[in-house]
Amino acid sequence: MELLRSIDDLQNEHRHGALSIGNFDGVHLGHARIVERLYAISRKIAGPSVVFTFDPHPVRILRPGSAPSPLTWTERKAELLARLGVDVLVSFPTDESFLALTAKQFFSQVILEQMAARAVVEGPNFFFGQNREGNVTTLQHWCGEHDVSLEVVEPLQVGASYISSSRIRELIRLGDVTQACELLPQPYRIRGMVTHGAGRGASIGFPTANVEAIDTLLPGEGVYAAMARAGQARHPAAVNIGPNPTFGEEKSKVEVYLIGFEGNLYGQSLELDFFTRLRDIQPFHSVSDLQQQLQQDVEEAQAIVENE
Repeated sequence: MELLRSIDDLQNEHRHGALSIGNFDGVHLGHARIVERLYAISRKIAGPSVVFTFDPHPVRILRPGSAPSPLTWTERKAELLARLGVDVLVSFPTDESFLALTAKQFFSQVILEQMAARAVVEGPNFFFGQNREGNVTTLQHWCGEHDVSLEVVEPLQVGASYISSSRIRELIRLGDVTQACELLPQPYRIRGMVTHGAGRGASIGFPTANVEAIDTLLPGEGVYAAMARAGQARHPAAVNIGPNPTFGEEKSKVEVYLIGFEGNLYGQSLELDFFTRLRDIQPFHSVSDLQQQLQQDVEEAQAIVENE
C-alpha cells in the first residue's frame, strides 16, 4: 500500500482505478464491506484500489467545537486499509478552499481530473461538496454521463443498529471495548508517549508506564485488559484509565502495567490494543487491599490477552 499526503504525489499508476471517498474513521466492518467491493472491482478493471480520505476531518474545520474525537491516526488507518486490500490511500490535506468546492466541482476536479477514476464505490449515505449538496443520486447521474461505474454498498447491520464510526465512538466512551471490537476488524488501538509519573506504582510492586499525548478517543474510565506494543515487543497489560482515589488523586491518567516487562520506556511511543474492561475505578481502604486487587487485575488481563 502507498500512503500519499498530497495530490502532487499522485503518479499515473495511482489513477484510472476504483475509488472510494470518505473519512473511514476506525476502519470498521462496514468500511471493510465497501473495501471488499472496491478491491474486487479494481481487479476486474485492472486498476488500483484507491481510498481518498481527509486530514483533518472536515468537521474540524467547519465546526471545530463539535468535531468528533478520531478513532484512528493516519498511519493506523493506512495499516488497516492495507490489510483489506487497498493499494493507495490518499490522505488529503483538507482546508477551507477545498471544502468550498461545489458538488459538481468536487466531482470534476477530484473524481475525474485528479483521480481519473473508472469506478466509484460508496455507501448510501455518501455526501460531497459544499454543504454536503452532492449525494449518491447526483453521483450516479454524473458517473453515468462520464462512463464511470458506480456501486452503492448497503451498510452492515449488527444487532439492532447499523455499524458506524459514531456507534463505535459511543461504545468506547462508555468503556465497552468488547462490543466495539465486534464491529472492528482489529482491536481498538490508541497510542501515546511514556512520561514520568509519580512513581507510586513501583513503590507498591506494580511499576506502570504513564502515557500521555494520546491523539485518538480514550476509552471511558476503568481498568482494562490490553496488549501493549513498544517497538517490536508485545506484552499483555493491565491499563488503568482514570484517577487514583486510594491516594487522593483526582486527575485522570493512563497508567499501564506491562506484564513480564523490565526496562525503561520513558520518551518512547506505546500503543495499546484494548480487549475487555475489567472493572470500575474505585478507592481501597488500604495499600494492601489495592495490591491484592491489582494482582487480580494482572492475572485476569494476562489470561484474556493470551486467549485472544
